Amino acid sequence: MLDDTLLDDPARLAEADTSGLLRAAAMAGAQVRSVTELAAEIELADRLDLGRPRALVLVVRPGVGRALTKLLAALLMPSCPVPVVITDAVPSWIGALDVVFAHTDDPADRELAAGIERASRYGATVVLSGPQDGPVAASIAGKGLLLAPRIPVPPELTFARGLAAGLLTANALGVLVADVEVLADQLDAEAERGHLGRDSFANPAKALALRLADRLPMLWGLDPAAVAVAEHAAYALGAYAGTVCDAADYRQAVARPALLRAAMSGSGEQDIFADPDFDEQGLKPRVLLLALHTGPTADAARYEASHTLPGAGLIAPADEIVGDEPVRAGVLALRFELAAVYLGLAAGSLGGAGHYAPATA
Repeated sequence: MLDDTLLDDPARLAEADTSGLLRAAAMAGAQVRSVTELAAEIELADRLDLGRPRALVLVVRPGVGRALTKLLAALLMPSCPVPVVITDAVPSWIGALDVVFAHTDDPADRELAAGIERASRYGATVVLSGPQDGPVAASIAGKGLLLAPRIPVPPELTFARGLAAGLLTANALGVLVADVEVLADQLDAEAERGHLGRDSFANPAKALALRLADRLPMLWGLDPAAVAVAEHAAYALGAYAGTVCDAADYRQAVARPALLRAAMSGSGEQDIFADPDFDEQGLKPRVLLLALHTGPTADAARYEASHTLPGAGLIAPADEIVGDEPVRAGVLALRFELAAVYLGLAAGSLGGAGHYAPATA
């Protein structure tokens, strides 16, 4: 059962967070700055000044990398002058005119290591966001660009680092313009808003955790970037709150009639007199519509979705956050990470001490 009183008791929260997850999540901005510093040290921009590549290959790996690569693709595809390829493994046709980007937190990912080694052997330019030791790092030694972590956080909380690495790579290739410094500043601001000392009514992460508590979350994105953030949110909720979550594109979501009917009937507020021990229907759904795009088309999509699902909540960071779409995506991802940790702490699903062991220098 959820102990919602814990969320507004900073002393108990700090005591319950034996693994330091709230502090680790709050270091998202520091992760971005560390990647930016490392990119400058290894002269990432100069070494990627190669002219227009034949293709930008984004390699999807388990963990935060799955939603991360989808987000990068969603940010790139509307205006990218080169093909963007999303793949689970380095393709066989890789060559000297291609650029490969991958993010992993598994230093022993042998499939990725083999793919990077092959890409390097065939002359492709490889940018890897991952640990500096292990088979994966060894596969790139001397042949590519390694953006290794400098801020020790759990692998489930490296989304900000991977996003920064991907944005810096895209910036250097000239296929995207993203302000990574603003991203770091806004992540710091979100971490401050989500600090454990702020009450639920003034803390967006705690408020989000309460909205998702004792419900079946359905996170439906109204645009491709929002869908990718929804998938990361589902990953974070599973990792820390033990919560099963449906993450989907809104148009695909409403194409499932039975689930749509359940969403329409169950997205209202919970009956305060209901007894959960005798609720034969189980958890009621909570639909949250996520929107990152702005403009007339985005407004029309929001209006249509709100009309179809009047009981659904809407999360549109552009209404409160200064920054471009990559910034809004990163901030919303962090909000869900913090909410997942708060929910896990309040529900007692995090597993106690020892879950997070800081990496050694």
